[in-house]
Amino acid sequence: MAGGSTPKPTGRNEGVAVTVDRLLPTTEAADLLELTREIADKELATRVDQCERAESYPDGLFDTLGAAGLLGLPYPEEFGGGDQPYEVYLQVLEEIAARWAAVAVAVSVHSLSSHPLLTFGTAEQKQRWLPEMLSGEQIGAYSLSEPQAGSDAAALRCAATKSDDGGYVIDGSKSWITHGGRADFYTLFARTRQGSDSGGQERSDRGSGGSISCFLIPGDLAGLSFGKPEEKMGLHAVPTTSAYYDQAHIEADRLIGAEGQGLQIAFSALDSGRLGIAAVAVGIAQAALADATRYANERTTFGCKIIDHQGLGFLLADMAAAVVSARATYLDAARRRDLGRPYSTQASVAKLVATDAAMKVTTDAVQVFGGAGYTRDYRVERYMREAKITQIFEGTNQIQRLVIARSLTD
Repeated sequence: MAGGSTPKPTGRNEGVAVTVDRLLPTTEAADLLELTREIADKELATRVDQCERAESYPDGLFDTLGAAGLLGLPYPEEFGGGDQPYEVYLQVLEEIAARWAAVAVAVSVHSLSSHPLLTFGTAEQKQRWLPEMLSGEQIGAYSLSEPQAGSDAAALRCAATKSDDGGYVIDGSKSWITHGGRADFYTLFARTRQGSDSGGQERSDRGSGGSISCFLIPGDLAGLSFGKPEEKMGLHAVPTTSAYYDQAHIEADRLIGAEGQGLQIAFSALDSGRLGIAAVAVGIAQAALADATRYANERTTFGCKIIDHQGLGFLLADMAAAVVSARATYLDAARRRDLGRPYSTQASVAKLVATDAAMKVTTDAVQVFGGAGYTRDYRVERYMREAKITQIFEGTNQIQRLVIARSLTD
């Protein structure tokens, strides 16, 4: 090159696919995965680097995913869903995550946010709201955490006070909302109480009285505002914000399930959400493995490709084994869910194993690239940053260990 310069590397080069040999239950599922890969390569892989670096929202992308039927896959056809088994939906989510983790997380959260309405809503509520959710016309967000109530969901303080007209007035704040300020609806968990009554089951720092209930909140509700997007380590293209409710009034039909049923609803949804994050983590790890393997087959030192050095070859082998093992854990839990069997413990196992594996695999991928991996010339540094959050949200991995440990005492 003139002046002794060399071309800048571009990360995963165009045409290098993230391929996985999958065991799928039907031909329809195989066709769906192929469609997902085509859309992900065309619409996601071509935009991800620019949007993540500029921290710009991917306008129109969720419309595209919704039009392809990818936002309602595990939901019934009668409401506009894809009626697909969870094991198929999660593998679709993994393919999306391998191209763009922030988008995959938003898709997982959207599915998580729709779950309470499907599972606990009335027939009228489902007919009224689910079709727009599952078609992607309405994108959802999950609003459980508060500044003082993350893993300890029972400590939330955001209040929904019964109003004279039978509705509710909501006051308080929520935090760490994926798609906050951009979503069309929010599945909100708030502490319900009658008028000025502050009596209830929980006191002091674990709430301020009353019981926890679930609500479906429209994004344009008067009295609802959002904070500045968090300056995050990764997942830059989709905002995470706090929400503030100031005398925000909602109608009584926005209550999902019964008053006081909120924690049951929240934890029911989180079991499914943990599987979504496990699949996202595997997608990130798979992408990191693919990039590292390609680089190791091209880079030469001491007269041979670096993959031929036994130390590095063994490192890549361990990375591959971790990805395959992590995928197996989420598929086991998903198949139990599809069969109607208990899967809560298996969901925690999958979330723990897959996200810890993603952190290890992405860290090792940076190591394979050496100094180049510590630059933004390659995508592996982004994968490493993205993997970290998977160990934290939908219940930290310490919480997953607690769930698993408790299951051993039964």
